[in-house]
Amino acid sequence: MKATTIYAARDVRLEDQPDPTIQKPTDAIVKVVAACVCGSDLWYYRGDNPIEDPFRIGHEFVGVVQEVGSEVRSLRKGDFVIAPFMYSDNTCPHCLVGIQSSCSAGGFWGGTDRDGLMVDGGQGEYVRVPLADGTLVSTRETPDAAMVPSLLALSDVMGTGWHAAMAAGVQEGDTVVVVGDGAVGLSGILAASRMGAERVVAMSRHEERQKIAQSFGATDVIAERGETGEAAVLELTGGVGADAMLECVGTSQSMTTAITIARPGATVGYVGVPHGVELPVRTMFSRNVGVAGGVAPVRQYLPDLRDDVLSGAINPGLVFDLDLPLEKVAEGYAAMDERRAIKTMLRP
Repeated sequence: MKATTIYAARDVRLEDQPDPTIQKPTDAIVKVVAACVCGSDLWYYRGDNPIEDPFRIGHEFVGVVQEVGSEVRSLRKGDFVIAPFMYSDNTCPHCLVGIQSSCSAGGFWGGTDRDGLMVDGGQGEYVRVPLADGTLVSTRETPDAAMVPSLLALSDVMGTGWHAAMAAGVQEGDTVVVVGDGAVGLSGILAASRMGAERVVAMSRHEERQKIAQSFGATDVIAERGETGEAAVLELTGGVGADAMLECVGTSQSMTTAITIARPGATVGYVGVPHGVELPVRTMFSRNVGVAGGVAPVRQYLPDLRDDVLSGAINPGLVFDLDLPLEKVAEGYAAMDERRAIKTMLRP
């Protein structure tokens, strides 16, 4: 099969790899229908995260089950499935309280499992899925092709945006500010709107992203950044600040902005992978501003979000503005790195 490996900064290659096989009775083999490039993949692509050895990459995919192990009970050959960006057993103590991203038996795509067996990356033609019963969420019937982008968005960005809104405690009638206009930030806007926020402010300076933000429910757009952007939010809210902030970038500036514009007693829901972030704890203490979030337990949210997509209630697939065949995966990375694309979908 063909699968993507990253060797070094800006060195992404599609190569021949062995076809995966059932290695454990809890495995499934999935033929990938669609995958994508994530903003977090760009940390490696840009050299911000070190690459000690080449590794398979890609953690978002949907596809069709080709084979299941002897102990798999909830899936069958031919099922269309959504894979969250981590695999999990969905039965350990952490999973049972809804934090599947900390599963004691789980792990990430594109490496080896706890027994040293290869777990394929999502940017390839096939994937061996460990702990298939606890990981994959099925639609049973093959969905309409038009729904595939939105179902793919549930692998990561929509669930991650939802987690930001949940962590921030978004309530009906709230004023919510979303810091970050990438696919996760846009999904956070959709999540806050879906949760009943009365006012959703998108901090975005890119016209095409602003349009998607507004289609997802943003009522206001602020293009400025840093102190100028913070002042604009405070002016918009009459000096009060926001009821909930969604931090969807992971930089020091984005976290500072989110904390600064929070009203006293509010919470910042953060899902941006932190890079160089140091929390101003004394400021947070004096203003009673909280920070909550982390690695999104996408598997927890998947069943409900799947149903919302299938019913037509949400259409998160609008974040995909570049659709490429898998053999052009390197161009997909470059387009996102150069901000020519919000999010790249790949079709094997």
